Amino acid sequence: MKALPSIYWTIGTGFIFGMALLYLMSAYAETIAWICIFLTGIGLFGGSALCWFMRSDVVGERGAEGSGLAVQGDDLNDSETEAFWLLVGCIGLAAVGCCFCLCVVCGYKHVKQAIDVIDAAADFAVENKRVIAVPILYFVLTLISFLIWLYSFACVVALNKIEAGDGVIPQDRTIEWTGPLGGAALGMFFGILWVMAWWNYSAKFVIMAAATTYYFNSNAEHEGQAELLYSFKLAHIYHTGSVAAGAFIIALIEFIKFIFLYLAKKAEKATGGNKLIKAVVCVAECILSCIEKICDYVNQSAFAYIAITGDGFCEGAWKGFLLNVKHMLAFTFANYIAKIFILLGKVALVVVNCFTLVFIMKDCTGIAEEIHSIWGPVAVTGLITFITASLFLGIFENAVLALMTCLAVDMDLHDGEPKYGPATFHDSIAKVKAHQDANQVDESDDEKKASDMK
Repeated sequence: MKALPSIYWTIGTGFIFGMALLYLMSAYAETIAWICIFLTGIGLFGGSALCWFMRSDVVGERGAEGSGLAVQGDDLNDSETEAFWLLVGCIGLAAVGCCFCLCVVCGYKHVKQAIDVIDAAADFAVENKRVIAVPILYFVLTLISFLIWLYSFACVVALNKIEAGDGVIPQDRTIEWTGPLGGAALGMFFGILWVMAWWNYSAKFVIMAAATTYYFNSNAEHEGQAELLYSFKLAHIYHTGSVAAGAFIIALIEFIKFIFLYLAKKAEKATGGNKLIKAVVCVAECILSCIEKICDYVNQSAFAYIAITGDGFCEGAWKGFLLNVKHMLAFTFANYIAKIFILLGKVALVVVNCFTLVFIMKDCTGIAEEIHSIWGPVAVTGLITFITASLFLGIFENAVLALMTCLAVDMDLHDGEPKYGPATFHDSIAKVKAHQDANQVDESDDEKKASDMK
């Protein structure tokens, strides 16, 4: 209890640091983006070199060359297996690094577009600060919905026959589920998955719609504003069914994944931990997770496209998918750089705010010596800061996808050049045009000099 005032202070500093991070991203987004790309390349080639030197040490110390046949042995930790996989890692990382560099060099135009989108998304978050209230509002609604569901689910559980358990856990209870109540519990579980996914997608849709209005209200001479109330109207009046459809798909996949894992655990227990069963479960779980990620991205792409055109969910999902395929490299780099930004931002905010808590407890309130350990308050502060950072940076991530979609649609409608959007896009295009015009002037001068010499 003594640490509560310090934790309250760090909740406030977490919001302050979050706003400062958005301003920092807005001011130096392009520089940070290029640093992320550079560090990615260095990391891939550095990892390849590290694997090579580690393999050299293994071969030098143990005298065992890597061999693919060693993988088939029973001992997966022997020298030959270790050397073989280090060699695979070395070659794989080097190949990925080469492909990454080729994509950056050959697709420089698309990379530049992606970086402009990152810059514009940061400007959108800073210039339209009221958007910050959107994820907070839907987080509170999600929490309230979950608490109501939890109370209702506890009431359903209480209707079953509950007896004292035979386990070693004190106050252990065994619940005997009846058929109708078990079906009701499964229905309620699917319901809360659907409701939470719906709140989550509603927040994303509102932010994307706001970013869309920001883009099309802006041009080379004027930076527009986001229409937040109109975005709420789109999400909860005109496109509620589209949001609910996307949430249903994700909830259904999560429900199937839960049922599968439950049955898989029972199968593992019945077979005494059979390795084949474990392998099949692991592969199936990986496949379900991949399907969930793919469907989630398709849903978000659909929402970004629907916010522009007003199409239905199925048509928006298909056209959004085709737009992603057409501008694949730009979308890929925009999403990748956004993920790096978000990861670095979350780590930075959590670390800085935890150190702020330690400073407050030691040098301001002076209670660090009065409590048994500071790690409990630090863990609570880290969790709260992580949630705060997720709320702040979630705006940035959704804005990146929405603005990238807006840019792609705008360029497709106007012969490859954007007509709308903030000055960030038009400045970059003007620089490219100036560079091309300068090259044409140089070529014409060279041709004139050559003709004069003749």
